[in-house]
Amino acid sequence: MKELLRSNDPTIIAFAQALLQGENINTFEMDVHMSVLEGSVGILPRRLMVAERDLFMARAVMRDNDITIEG
Repeated sequence: MKELLRSNDPTIIAFAQALLQGENINTFEMDVHMSVLEGSVGILPRRLMVAERDLFMARAVMRDNDITIEG
């Protein structure tokens, strides 16, 4: 798995997952419960992971929909 997107905005993560699901790209969201463990309220970013073989296509989908990704 490779990191595609890192954000503390749950709406961006949900939108990205919906777009990728529409392209048959499986995702895995990491660090969902880290804010609860640290005692904060959504301050820590979540990571959206994709399989390495899907990374190129997933980045293209994000770019086409104006979602900023690093790397």
